[in-house]
Amino acid sequence: MSSEGTVDIVFQYPPDLMSLLIDAIPCLCRGKDDVLLFFRGAGVGGQFTTDVQQQLRVNRDGVRKHEMVRTILTRLNERGETNLKERREVLKRVVEFEDFSSCWPNDQLKAKGLVAEIRKLINVKDSFTRMSQEREAENRQRKEAAEAKARAIREKKQELRTLKDELFALFAVTNAWTRGKRLESVLNRLFRASDILVRESFTVTGDEAQGIVEQIDGVVEIDGHLYLVEVKWWDPRLGPGDVAQHQVRVIGRGHVRGILISASGYTDAAIQACRDSLALALFVLCELEEIVRALEAEMPLPDLFRRKIQGAAIDKKPLTKVL
Repeated sequence: MSSEGTVDIVFQYPPDLMSLLIDAIPCLCRGKDDVLLFFRGAGVGGQFTTDVQQQLRVNRDGVRKHEMVRTILTRLNERGETNLKERREVLKRVVEFEDFSSCWPNDQLKAKGLVAEIRKLINVKDSFTRMSQEREAENRQRKEAAEAKARAIREKKQELRTLKDELFALFAVTNAWTRGKRLESVLNRLFRASDILVRESFTVTGDEAQGIVEQIDGVVEIDGHLYLVEVKWWDPRLGPGDVAQHQVRVIGRGHVRGILISASGYTDAAIQACRDSLALALFVLCELEEIVRALEAEMPLPDLFRRKIQGAAIDKKPLTKVL
C-alpha cells in the first residue's frame, strides 16, 4: 500500500471504510477505556474525546463502545485536512493490528475478518488511486510533450526567420570575401535548422587577397542520398563552363549526387548541359533566391529540394522552379 494512496483514502474516510472502522475498533479494544487509549495512541486530541470520557464517568453503562468510536471518527472525518495525520494513524493502527489475543475471545474471529476487509478495501482503493495517478502522469507527460513540441516548432520557425533575414541581407554586401564568409555560416545553420544533415560543413574556397570567392562547398544528406553541394555567387549568370567543374566532381564520385546553387542564375546553355549529363549523375540546379522564397513561404527546405530532385530525376529538368 503506497503512502500516497493511503493519504487519499484518509483525507476523509469514505462511507464503506467508515462503517468497517466503527465495527472493527470496538472488537480490537476489550474495554471502553481501551477505546480511548486506542485513539490517544493515534494522536487524537482531547477536543475529540473529553466529553466521551466524561460520559463514561457519569454513566458508564449507558455508553457503548460502538457509539464512542462512531462519535470520535465522525468528528475526525469532519475536520478534513486539519486532522489528516490523526486519521491516517488510526487507519494505520487498524491495518497493522496483529495480536488478536488481546481481543475478547468471542470477538477475535470477527476482528480478524474486519481487519482483513479493511486491508482489502484499502488495497482496492489504492489500486484505483495508483491507476488514476498513472493516468494523470501520462496525461501530464503528453501535455508536456505537446508543449515541448509546440515550443520547438516556434523556436525553429523563429530561427528560420532570422536566417532568412540574414540570407536576404547578404544581397546588399558587395565585398565578395565578406559575403562568402557570412554565407558559409548562414548555410550551415540553415541546413541544420531545416533538418538536413550536413555531412561536411559548407566552407568558403577562394582567394581572400583578390576578394574573389570561387565557390562554397559542402556535403549534405537528403533522404539517404549524399549530395555534393557547390554555391557560386558571381555577377553574371553561370554558363556551361561554370557548371562543368562541379559536374565532373560529382560524376567522378560514383553514387554521389550534385546540387549547384547560384546567386545569379544560369544560362540556357548551362541548363541544357546539365540536362544532357543527367544520365551519368543526378544533378540539381537551384537559385539562391528560391531558398529565400521558400523561407518566406515557410516551406521546409527539404520539401523544396525534394521537389527539385524529383523534377531532375523524372522530368529531366535540372532547374525545376518550385516557387
